[in-house]
Amino acid sequence: MSFFKKLTLWCFLLWASTVSTFAFAEGIKLRQIQFEPIEQGWTVNASYLVDISNDLSEAVRKGITFHFVTEFNITRGRWYWFEEKPISAVKNIKLSYQPLTQVYRINVGALTLSANTIEEALIQVGAIAGWQVAELAALENGRTYEGAIRMRLDLSQLPKPFQINALNSREWNLSSDWYKFEITPKYRLIGK
Repeated sequence: MSFFKKLTLWCFLLWASTVSTFAFAEGIKLRQIQFEPIEQGWTVNASYLVDISNDLSEAVRKGITFHFVTEFNITRGRWYWFEEKPISAVKNIKLSYQPLTQVYRINVGALTLSANTIEEALIQVGAIAGWQVAELAALENGRTYEGAIRMRLDLSQLPKPFQINALNSREWNLSSDWYKFEITPKYRLIGK
């Protein structure tokens, strides 16, 4: 076999393994985020791609409730002391399966949503809309802040036997990376 053919074959195998790794990778990935002032508060809209393995979807179907946690922080560094953290918020989302009605339930606070398939349920788990995280006055005009957001599966909410398995298995450790961004607010308070 000639050198050119070997190189071409090697490049193709490398490309195929990379594509298959990304195509079948489970986890949580941030697709988009908006952090903006609406009326008298700061609101977060985010969209996550949540993908779980067949074993985890089977665990949900067998009655294990998954608790997803979205953490959001806004900080500002200070040279004379620890960093200031004017905004820190947590959103909890529960995913469960109801075998009697054969429907997935997604609980976000007092709101309950339904889905017929695990794929539809995971889309709803990853959609965060209109999450008010702070009053408008929490951030000062013209100052630069650093924001960070991530979503993860809360392993501490699993039943105890599954917590032990989750510590030893990578497929149970679902978490997005911290997405960091900078913001310099420029808003005008109405009525002031």
